[in-house]
Amino acid sequence: MLIAKKLPSNQQRKDPFVIIVISIVIASVLTVYPLSYPIAAWRPLFLLLVVLYWTLCQPTWCGVWFAFSIGLYTDLLLDAPLGMNALSYVLVIFITRYFIRERRVLTFSNLWMISVFAILGHLLFILIGQVMANINFSITRHWQPLLTSVLFWPVLYYMLRRWRI
Repeated sequence: MLIAKKLPSNQQRKDPFVIIVISIVIASVLTVYPLSYPIAAWRPLFLLLVVLYWTLCQPTWCGVWFAFSIGLYTDLLLDAPLGMNALSYVLVIFITRYFIRERRVLTFSNLWMISVFAILGHLLFILIGQVMANINFSITRHWQPLLTSVLFWPVLYYMLRRWRI
């Protein structure tokens, strides 16, 4: 039988700011870590997953401005056209938060399904942005990160869950 620990009334939980920063740094390293070309094609969208997790699980700390700043950071990190990932992150997070604004309890399966649709939306926005900018977009290149990102979500969720308030 598990016994839940209760915090004394005078002791409050710490702010998740440090953990949010650490998770962004680790996701950044995993995003740019050099891999061979066939393996790099399967690399999950680490920064998008971390932004999704924190905006869904810590909505008072992370929101649309957080998504915008990490999106710009992603653009600079990946040498993408400036603003493409930022716009995509903002649109995905805004739409996600708009549709879950009435939900008080988000279970693991709800969060996983929301993340699947958010990842699909991100790739759709990137497709539209790259077509409009006349950049070559390959569908065959983008289904692999979609699959690995969807499969990586439970790992990320259970790794960061303990620091959620």
